[in-house]
Amino acid sequence: MEIPKHVAVIMDGNGRWATERKLSRIEGHKEGIKTVKKIIQAAIKNNIQYLTLYAFSSENWNRPEDEVIGLMQLLNSFLKFEEKTLLKNKVRLKTIGRIYELPKNTYQAIESLKSKTEQFDGLTLTVALNYSSQNEIVDAVKAMIDQSQKGTLDIENISYKEIAQNLDTKDLPDPDLIIRTSGEYRLSNFLLLQSAYSEIYISTIYWPDFNQSHFEKAISHYRKRERRFGTIMNKSTLKNLEPNS
Repeated sequence: MEIPKHVAVIMDGNGRWATERKLSRIEGHKEGIKTVKKIIQAAIKNNIQYLTLYAFSSENWNRPEDEVIGLMQLLNSFLKFEEKTLLKNKVRLKTIGRIYELPKNTYQAIESLKSKTEQFDGLTLTVALNYSSQNEIVDAVKAMIDQSQKGTLDIENISYKEIAQNLDTKDLPDPDLIIRTSGEYRLSNFLLLQSAYSEIYISTIYWPDFNQSHFEKAISHYRKRERRFGTIMNKSTLKNLEPNS
């Protein structure tokens, strides 16, 4: 199989990484930001067209206030200091989630950088911020109700295509590969509809320790799989997936 076109990552384990080292959770997030930079470069090196990072979920607002404030400060610093890198590598920045609910200065910085990079045709980096797949579905339903009331949508003939066109990811292909770090086996309210046929790779490595070689290992594992989309796996693929192959 060829390399995945779209890789999405659930970046997990910052807090546990810090706790095991007797550091504050925010120190774990600082190390996690360093990993973000490495994985963006790894995606560029491996010719990945789309990279989506789950950075801040809607549920994360329930974390301690000082941690949330620290996360927003880290995001602002990333936007400020990595702007040159994104521009140099022609990385197009996109977001999914209710970013209008973020602090005003953070929201404005994001929108500014998105505007500066919107014409680039290199890697498309999508950051999920204040994101919840369930909220995304609710927002899509509301939008479709509004379209129906305006007469621009025939509710009697709605297919998944119309639903997909009202999701935050309407301009993105569905992820081919979803990577989750820290060994947890769940999607955590991330791209629930879009991941219907995604291949999932679980790494036991905490996000701050995840590096280019781990990323490439996930891609290599993906390439050994056969995406069937409900059809039958052939014998050669089964052989490749045997434990000692």
